[in-house]
Amino acid sequence: MNFHRKPTTFVSRVTIKVTDLARSLEFYQKIVGLNVLEQTEDTVHLTADGKTSMLKLVQPENPEPKQRRTSGLYHYAILVPERRHLADFVIHLSEHNVPIGASDHLVSDAIYFNDPDGNGIEVYQDKDPETWTWHGDQVEMAVDPLDFEDLVKYKTEQGWQGMPEKTVMGHIHLHVSDLPKAEKFYVEGLGFDVVCQFGGQAIFLSTNDYHHHIAANTWNGVGAPKASENSAGLYSYQIVYPDEASREATIHRLKEMGSPVEGNVTEDPAGNQIELVV
Repeated sequence: MNFHRKPTTFVSRVTIKVTDLARSLEFYQKIVGLNVLEQTEDTVHLTADGKTSMLKLVQPENPEPKQRRTSGLYHYAILVPERRHLADFVIHLSEHNVPIGASDHLVSDAIYFNDPDGNGIEVYQDKDPETWTWHGDQVEMAVDPLDFEDLVKYKTEQGWQGMPEKTVMGHIHLHVSDLPKAEKFYVEGLGFDVVCQFGGQAIFLSTNDYHHHIAANTWNGVGAPKASENSAGLYSYQIVYPDEASREATIHRLKEMGSPVEGNVTEDPAGNQIELVV
């Protein structure tokens, strides 16, 4: 099952703001293992397969450090194809003394770390969907300790060689200011299903029975304000619809709901900007 191509609706390119493009570029090439697809004075498109822009870095004018306790990016999540890739990557991070967090989520194994501006990154590998446990329309997820001993058994002789060609943007996890408003927007507006809930603080949403393409939480506080335009953090992200008809239907629903839409760009109630693409 491929959860990141048609007919699934999924998240693709994420655009983040950074305060020092040269510093960030070195980090994303050397540590994360992405390559430059195209570059201007204040933007860089990064790729794993040499064709698709997966991550875009933007240095705004007069950039400011990432602001705390705001809505925006919690993390974006890069999905590697196989367990050996995650094993090699973990060893690579330890060799470069990158501080990490890690979890076994029952549906995936995940490594967490930050870029130089404090933008959150997850690199993860999905477990076989046959092993995911569903209770009706809800998938079982947890935050269990990752078994590093088992993971590193999968390391390869050649070690980390950069992000593999079949790497994709797996999901995005957002700070929002109001969870019920976010849920209404993502479900009734964008057409996602809630597949997991953590108390009244976080929801996980997907299409086509993925564990999540989008997550939203209020861990930065209910009513968290939007960050300033030129602070480091999330600029926007893309949602890919399977065809023009489904995108048009989504735009129509958003307008009916009174959500802001300009061309194919909308924003959720917390001010997170989203490009709706086909």
